[in-house]
Amino acid sequence: MPNDNWNNGFGQAHSEYINAANLNDMETQCKRLLFDDHCIRKNFIRKVYLILMSQLLMTLAFITIFLFNETLRAFVVQNPVIVWPAICVLLVTMLIMSCCDEVRRQTPLNYIFLAIFTLAQSLLLAIVTCQFDAIEILLAVGVTAAICLTLSLYAWQTKYDFTTMGGLLLISLVVFIIFGLFTLFWPLRPLLMVYSSLGALLFGIYMIYDTQLMMGGHHKYSLSPEEYVFAALNLYLDIINIFMHILYVITSGRS
Repeated sequence: MPNDNWNNGFGQAHSEYINAANLNDMETQCKRLLFDDHCIRKNFIRKVYLILMSQLLMTLAFITIFLFNETLRAFVVQNPVIVWPAICVLLVTMLIMSCCDEVRRQTPLNYIFLAIFTLAQSLLLAIVTCQFDAIEILLAVGVTAAICLTLSLYAWQTKYDFTTMGGLLLISLVVFIIFGLFTLFWPLRPLLMVYSSLGALLFGIYMIYDTQLMMGGHHKYSLSPEEYVFAALNLYLDIINIFMHILYVITSGRS
């Protein structure tokens, strides 16, 4: 009997030791997976911001060339019809990248489509900004940079999860587009001022939303690490829309 008790006690202790060892192994594996996920997410974020910076530099270069080249600027002002090819290319590439996962994730196809989209958007934005004065554009760039930096820092620091607001933001965007259609038929200055102000606010919230989707972590929803091109595209469109609406707010008071 003593031997049986000793064997039972030894077996129980041995079983507890094995369970503790397995638990430690599981904790080690979980920590390793979390570390790997953190490294993957960190590299993903770095890649997104590098792509975004390249897009913004290209757009800024186009705007500068069109703005300070008087011959090119005069040609664009006299021939506004050239915006339509840029719009067509922009819409087609955006629809393809939004609807086709393979296009967004497969290298180098994703970079090719992103480059085409950025070129078309940069050309379109350069053509549009030719209608404004250089000082107005520089002021809009400065205000947009300050707003986007503030929103990005807020998105990183806040504990509020904006990734759960996708449905509400989509509804707001649809209402905003309908509101924009009304401004086409009734282009009253106060109405355009309200429209541009709401647009800057809406896309500012979208920027926080897209930033937190990119961050992952404790947020409910996040983008896959393969979606770095799509993440950069979202942030780029947010910044461009904020810039355009800020520009319209700045210039709405002139005659």
